[in-house]
Amino acid sequence: MWRLAAAVARYLPAEAAHRAAVQTLRYNLGPRAHIPDLPVSVAGLSFANPLGLAAGFDKDAACFDGAMRLGFGHVEVGTITPLPQPGNPRPRVFRLRQDAAVINRYGFNGKGMAAAARNLAKKATRRGILGVNVGANKTSEDPIRDYHEAVARLGGFADYVTLNISSPNTPGLRDLQAGEILPHLLAAGRSGLAESGAAVPLFLKMAPDLEPAEIRAVVERCIEEGVDGIIATNTTISRPAGLRSPAASESGGLSGAPLFELATSVLADVAKIAEGRLALLGVGGVSTGWQAYAKILVGADLVQLYTGLALHGPELPATILRDLERLLACDGCTSLSEAKGQIKDPQKAISHALHLAQSA
Repeated sequence: MWRLAAAVARYLPAEAAHRAAVQTLRYNLGPRAHIPDLPVSVAGLSFANPLGLAAGFDKDAACFDGAMRLGFGHVEVGTITPLPQPGNPRPRVFRLRQDAAVINRYGFNGKGMAAAARNLAKKATRRGILGVNVGANKTSEDPIRDYHEAVARLGGFADYVTLNISSPNTPGLRDLQAGEILPHLLAAGRSGLAESGAAVPLFLKMAPDLEPAEIRAVVERCIEEGVDGIIATNTTISRPAGLRSPAASESGGLSGAPLFELATSVLADVAKIAEGRLALLGVGGVSTGWQAYAKILVGADLVQLYTGLALHGPELPATILRDLERLLACDGCTSLSEAKGQIKDPQKAISHALHLAQSA
């Protein structure tokens, strides 16, 4: 049934399919599959499994409980801005069918933090870990202040908070990763948490399009400022050679299969620099168990996906987790911590995980 529903959704315009999926999960409709027990502790939080739904799907915190029922160990809502905003003009989402990818230039469309807070307040209890991802309004005169306000308003609902400074669809946002600005941004996140009264981990979501020196600067600054973790990575503005889909020339952030190797390489670089001092969440191009496993092998504590769910349907989380359990067993690992960081070279990790999947 759910495979048929996913197939039908692919014939809808991409944004319409996204809205339909959110509404479906809002009413807790979706498959109920067996989920293996793969617990992991990260930044003082206990996750039932390492797989999460990345920010961008549930922009207004409207369906996070339904999404968790699909098997995700955590769901990250947002990106949520202080004020409502419409985002960029339509069309702004494009399927790249031949490339198993999506390009979006949504531009933080959403109803704002007050509406998100109302949705979050409706769920006094929930199944898994909830992350709240916040950003700045496009027309803000003080983007740093926006982060403080959003964290202060929403931090009390979250198990962790993410500062998103890496979307390519808000002009100037990625400039906040620059060395001289980043400390002020992180201070705004910390002061927002203090105002909210929430003692929860603070994460930073980074772009995949940074130079090695920039990656090092961001990671080292996060360590210095006491950030709890890094999410690597957001979508890319690059266009890898070989894209075949007609929409490949559209502007916006590219996600899905073409992002996998780039995002995993950046994750591996972050892991080498962090040396265990930060929690690491790997995201970008995950639609199979072996891809999730490759990110764990290079150093991820947790793995997130979004485009994979859009392309393959609601049964995907359970499939990935079952495959991940088998791959761990193939390597003789009884826990995720045993596999984490065991192959630091990203190409070797990818090759190893793919080989295991093909031979299992």
